Amino acid sequence: MIDSLGMVAAARALPEQLLAAADAASGAALPSADGISSVVFMGMGGSGIAGDVVAAVASPACPVPIVVNKHYECPAFVGPDTLVIAISFSGNTEETLAAARHAVGAGARLVAISAGGHLERLAHEWGATALGLDSSIPMPRAGIGAVTATPLVVLEQLGLFDGARAQVESAAAQLRRRRSELDSDLTPVTSVARRIGRTLPIIYGGGALGEAVAWRWKGQFNENPKVAAFANRIPELTHNEVCGWAQHGDVTRQVFTLVKLRHDYEHPQVARRFELVAELCDEVVGDVVEVRAKGDGPLAQIFDLIHVGDLVTLQMASNESVDPGPVPVLDEIKLRLASTDS
Repeated sequence: MIDSLGMVAAARALPEQLLAAADAASGAALPSADGISSVVFMGMGGSGIAGDVVAAVASPACPVPIVVNKHYECPAFVGPDTLVIAISFSGNTEETLAAARHAVGAGARLVAISAGGHLERLAHEWGATALGLDSSIPMPRAGIGAVTATPLVVLEQLGLFDGARAQVESAAAQLRRRRSELDSDLTPVTSVARRIGRTLPIIYGGGALGEAVAWRWKGQFNENPKVAAFANRIPELTHNEVCGWAQHGDVTRQVFTLVKLRHDYEHPQVARRFELVAELCDEVVGDVVEVRAKGDGPLAQIFDLIHVGDLVTLQMASNESVDPGPVPVLDEIKLRLASTDS
């Protein structure tokens, strides 16, 4: 397998990464928790997914709304009573930097999470909290454990999400169990990779938890084996997207594979809608693949699915002799934007 950056090793080390990040964030000096009325996550790509995961897990118990912002702009409601958690693994993500500047200008309480770069430097200049990430992690998307555990611990320490550390520990325990299982038998990974083959995956997740994981899988298909992929969530897609399966089945059968990501925290009607969607799509996609989460607790099940998805996409990269680490197209976009700005 071609793996110049060590992406497989990073995926295998995910449980240890989760725990190390939680330990590092514990006891950090944080902004005052008094009067916080909202939480806003800012981040893009692999760092932005962390906001989706935290919002999905913490929102049902958090006493204030959690919003995930993936834009240059900052929401107008952000102000002195807003906790802003800006995440950029590199510290140089321009959208996150721009939105964080707006937030600080509006008086928000900022927690910056990065492995260095401009975000860390600016956080120090602004007198904000700067929490570090392990810079030895080979790529931002390989740091999903660190960029998720860190803000979870922050929320717990501010009294906004009780039990975060316990959920992180449960997730790490499940990842270790899954790693052990796959060390003995990799078939659950190789089978999914084989069934998708050279078709384009369409990933469906249920509810907020499933949606977050579906977007993670999509991004990993894009960046590891470098293939197009699409994601959506149930129930929303049963109010629009399923209509699109009514035409051109002779074409879609040759192009798409439907991947259903299932977990134990689905609303009963979401589970029923999954069944109906599978029935409706059975004859218009090449295959329907289901991956079911294991683990004790929402975060454990999210990370179990994340880990399987990471390994499936790495296996697909190996099958096609693609180096999963480098992302030259993304690098080219950054270079062209930089040359335009200069």
